[in-house]
Amino acid sequence: MDSPLVSLVVPAYGEGSHLASSLEAMRQEARKAGGDYEIIVVDDGSTDNTWEVLAAEARADAAIHAIRLSRNFGKESAIAAGLHFARGETIIVLDADLQHPPALIPKMLEIWRKTGADIVRARKLPDENEPWRQRVRRRLFNRIFTRLSGVDLADASDFMLITRRVRQTWLAMEERNLFFRGMIAWLGFRVETIPFTVAHRQDGKSKWSTAALFRLAATALTSFSTLPLRLAMGVGVVFMLVSLLGMIYSLVYKLLGLAAPGFTTVILLQFFIGSLILLSLGVIGEYLGRIYEEVKRRPRFIIADRLGVDAAPPPAAATPDRTYANSKEAAQE
Repeated sequence: MDSPLVSLVVPAYGEGSHLASSLEAMRQEARKAGGDYEIIVVDDGSTDNTWEVLAAEARADAAIHAIRLSRNFGKESAIAAGLHFARGETIIVLDADLQHPPALIPKMLEIWRKTGADIVRARKLPDENEPWRQRVRRRLFNRIFTRLSGVDLADASDFMLITRRVRQTWLAMEERNLFFRGMIAWLGFRVETIPFTVAHRQDGKSKWSTAALFRLAATALTSFSTLPLRLAMGVGVVFMLVSLLGMIYSLVYKLLGLAAPGFTTVILLQFFIGSLILLSLGVIGEYLGRIYEEVKRRPRFIIADRLGVDAAPPPAAATPDRTYANSKEAAQE
């Protein structure tokens, strides 16, 4: 399988209880598509038995390749690790909990064959059972992101098929602050969509906390747009004009002998303007933090163990990105 038809890239974190059944479902659907396939599962520093289950599956099936990261780097970095070693003509990214239904794998490949599209993106259909808070939060983020960045992420997900050249182009992007679906949308290329309903998790509950979602949203927004900085400057200009009018107003009333003490008003204005200043500094700090992360040039991920994958990526996967194959190589470097 020097060049299989499809590579399935599966990030996994705390999926040990159902990983074996998930992989079996993916195998069945990949076989239906015809042609060779490989399944690259990236254990993103799980604390349960995910690696033990994954290692057993990789030893039993040569089509399964197992990668374990040295710690929890996050889903975006786990996807990057899987893409780094994917060899397929096409690559499909999907979750290990089967919320991205493997049954769509043959359909995605069929659309790719018929249309020649570089990206087949799965679009989420409305889910009546989705909690209203989660629905509002997702829609609000997508609208804000689209307005600020100009990249449409309406009902988008990480569940998608990309061709080898899209993978190559994505890997050549050197950002350390990753937002996979946004970066793929930014690339352009020809896109076809396929609707899907998010399935229920196989087991357990989502690993995404509110804080983690907030960090991802901050990374996505600051990585794709400088509009928040411009908004902070715009607010400053507006308040400067308002302050100028207030000064003229106060001076006129002072000269006419009609000035009132206005202590409460002054205090409230100080609190309000001070809050805006701190908010603006916070926006600037977010961008400085992103720059700080980028200039350090640390690797996107560190691999602790692997089964079924080469020590180095194939020649076609060479990119400016650096990875550490294991801790010994990292120490030597």
